[in-house]
Amino acid sequence: MGSKTPTHDSIPNNNGPSSSTKLSTGGEPRGTHLCRDGDSSLGDGGNDDDDDDDQRQVCGDTQSLTTQPTLTNGSKRKKRKSKKRKASSLKQSCPPRVPLSDLFPAGQYPEGEIQCYEPNVDNTARSTAEEIRYLSRQQLHGDSFLNDYRKAAEIHRQIRQWTQESARPGQTLTEIAVGIEDGVRALLDNAGLEPGSCLKSGLAFPTGLALNNCVAHYTPNPGQKEITLKASDVMKVDFGVHINGWIVDSAFTMSFDPTYDNLLAAVKDATNTGIKNAGVDTRISDVSAAIQEAMESYEVAINGKTLPVKAVRNISGHDIKQYQIHGGKSIPFVKNNDQTKMEEGEVFAIETFGTTGRGYTFDGDGVYGYGKNPFAPARVASPLASARSLYRTINENFGTIVFCRRYLERLGVERYLAGMNNLVSKGIVEMYPPLMDVEGSYSAQFEHTILLREKGKEVISRGNDY
Repeated sequence: MGSKTPTHDSIPNNNGPSSSTKLSTGGEPRGTHLCRDGDSSLGDGGNDDDDDDDQRQVCGDTQSLTTQPTLTNGSKRKKRKSKKRKASSLKQSCPPRVPLSDLFPAGQYPEGEIQCYEPNVDNTARSTAEEIRYLSRQQLHGDSFLNDYRKAAEIHRQIRQWTQESARPGQTLTEIAVGIEDGVRALLDNAGLEPGSCLKSGLAFPTGLALNNCVAHYTPNPGQKEITLKASDVMKVDFGVHINGWIVDSAFTMSFDPTYDNLLAAVKDATNTGIKNAGVDTRISDVSAAIQEAMESYEVAINGKTLPVKAVRNISGHDIKQYQIHGGKSIPFVKNNDQTKMEEGEVFAIETFGTTGRGYTFDGDGVYGYGKNPFAPARVASPLASARSLYRTINENFGTIVFCRRYLERLGVERYLAGMNNLVSKGIVEMYPPLMDVEGSYSAQFEHTILLREKGKEVISRGNDY
């Protein structure tokens, strides 16, 4: 918040002393009645020019002596009040539709939470290979990189605040997802309908709205049965914002029944524990062990049964690269022997999933989204014209950004399923199904994006909510 502009400006008085000056004698100053009552001549019609001049002189002299304003028709003239300088009156609308660049005309966006690294006395020197990788990430320290990332994070904060206030039982998941996505595009001031515009900025992946035992990777798509949010549901909201391919990936969980509060608290604690333990030269196995210990120290009582909160074993946090939501490094939520270290300049999505089920997911029915293989060729040779046309559309609009059927149809693409199946079968495009735990279980997710900088880590997506 900016400081308020001072609300009182002094108004100069060119006619004499300030209003605090008082005359030493009582009663009206001499001649005041002439100004108040008008012409003082008696019966001669006021035709004496000398008298008029004297009267005007008296009135002028009186005005300079008295501290009270002239009276007209028996009432005081109102004093002019100094106008307050208006601060920027532009505020975010509800639902959010004001571009963020209009709210921050200087073009500087809020930084995330800065955390110092925990002391690390074990092997803090970088190896030659690590130095080479570090030098390849020098662009991550530039001002434009940080400002773009902070802008994307601020958009995420504003959209999720609106979502937390507006998403309620009775709404369809399509309504919630479209509301989130329309808000992101509006704040970016990029509708994403022109070829190449989605590669400049936009949604980093389809909005995830996974309910209950659906742990992750569900978004409403054409052809699927519409789902309406219920008061008994636990909904994980996972969406990403990118600018120039740099992705803010952050997620939270909503419930409308206090029964699930401990489940949400366990997962939020585990995510914050992962963030606290992450840092330059930290081994991934150490972060994972800390996450599991925090997560599984909680229990939740549902329908009279006390259930342990389990860390999901076959999903993980991950590093993020430009235009790639999964960069190659993984951070499991359970103990492991991975001695891989985090390195300066890397970007990580620190996320955790907790469940009351088995703690192990399996593929559900349907399709969440698609993503182009980063190693796929620029062109494909396919006997299907629909596959070749669809691949051009993917390259022009998404590249390696994950997308869904809803996004294709928004661009006006039709009759694409045969071509998509062909691209998936060749390994050119990957298909992502929903991830499920056992029926009757409940799961939760919290996630933040962090930047590992030289002197500390910036939790870029941190907000007042989580």
